[in-house]
Amino acid sequence: MFVGKRKKSPFASAHEEAAATRPCTDTPQCRSASYRPAFQDPDFLLRDELRPVRLQLEVLKPELILQEQHIESTVVIFGSARIPDPETAESQLVSARAEYATNSNDPLLGKKVEKARKALENSRYYDEARKLGHLISINTGKDKLMVVTGGGPGIMEAANRGAHEAGIPSIGMNITLPHEQSPNSYITPDLNFQFHYFAIRKMHLLMRAKSLVAFPGGFGTLDELFETLTLIQTHKVQPIPVLLFGQAFWERIINFDALVEEGTISAEDLDLFVYVETAEEAWEIISEANDL
Repeated sequence: MFVGKRKKSPFASAHEEAAATRPCTDTPQCRSASYRPAFQDPDFLLRDELRPVRLQLEVLKPELILQEQHIESTVVIFGSARIPDPETAESQLVSARAEYATNSNDPLLGKKVEKARKALENSRYYDEARKLGHLISINTGKDKLMVVTGGGPGIMEAANRGAHEAGIPSIGMNITLPHEQSPNSYITPDLNFQFHYFAIRKMHLLMRAKSLVAFPGGFGTLDELFETLTLIQTHKVQPIPVLLFGQAFWERIINFDALVEEGTISAEDLDLFVYVETAEEAWEIISEANDL
């Protein structure tokens, strides 16, 4: 895509052009928005008609930064933003049970206890994602495979945290949402990106991917997983290991065998992914696939 070192242009840089832009005398002509240089006009850049330009900018900015950092290969880790770390989950369950004990006739409080209990059960995935981020990072360093996540809390935070604890940079590709949009504190600051368009974000997540691990998650995780499987199935991207973490979860959520029985996918399509249960098992597959 955007490869090779650019030769120095004979033209002034955009920074030089911006610095050279001086306000003219205070006249109606100078105050007119039409007179403002296009690249310095936020109102113009945010017009609906400029969406194709903004899409291109959203492709270019992360791409150029990742190139400048010489990042070529990644392991993508998907998963729910709503799975807490075990300590938080335990605290939430204790609090929910205390509330329920004071008013056991309230069915909403009973549901709150059950929700907290399930969150604690699922928090083991946080631990495994954290271990996996650490394993990848200590065994490969930034020059071989780098952890990349969607940049949010939950499973994403856990994977970035594991890399951070190994002392190795990791990438976060966040997206603006009504909720769950703040980047987690374990992403390397200079490798922390914010996207507006889901399609561009998913493209960037896969552009350097050498393996992909999908932990339990919701609509976002399912969207990212199925887009990846579709791209591999249709030969739009080179095959990479796709690991589904937690077989019991995935088989309960998606009946892949039923898709084969209905003839909507081929039996061979089930070979596009494998189930794993531990970070160590996932790392063994990733390292073998990448000759590490």
